[in-house]
Amino acid sequence: MGTIRGRARRFGDNIDTDIITPAAILHLPLDEIKRHAFEPVCPGFYETVQEGDIIVGGSNFGCGSSREHATQVVKEMGIRYIACESMARIYMRNCVALGIYPILAKGVSALFGEGDVIEIDFEQAETRNPKTGKSVNFKPLKGTPREIFEGGGILPLLKEIVSRHG
Repeated sequence: MGTIRGRARRFGDNIDTDIITPAAILHLPLDEIKRHAFEPVCPGFYETVQEGDIIVGGSNFGCGSSREHATQVVKEMGIRYIACESMARIYMRNCVALGIYPILAKGVSALFGEGDVIEIDFEQAETRNPKTGKSVNFKPLKGTPREIFEGGGILPLLKEIVSRHG
């Protein structure tokens, strides 16, 4: 996978699914839900997010309910990587299922400020800030989770498998 670079979008600890996608708007279409993503802690996030941005979070990212909207909306905004101290198990499962790469690395949140460039080197299993030269290692996805990510998520991967063998 090599090395990817993006702009860090920094969040703290305990970013729950109600912060990512507030419950009061879940009845709306996904395009409208996107406009309110992260609104409780970062008003206007939707207006500033760009394809290729990378979320950098603290501990317990994605805690709370298991709503898939909270992962779908992140992907719909063009985010494919989330680097954090730790992630709720169900949120991590949803990330892999939808083709978002969860990077769990102790100390990662202290390396980046909002808007810093973040480099993720998959060969070295390292996340680094090129401005400061500081880095932390992570355990890369392997086996089926990596295959799912590289396939764009479970559904695209299954469609590809069926078309090959159908």
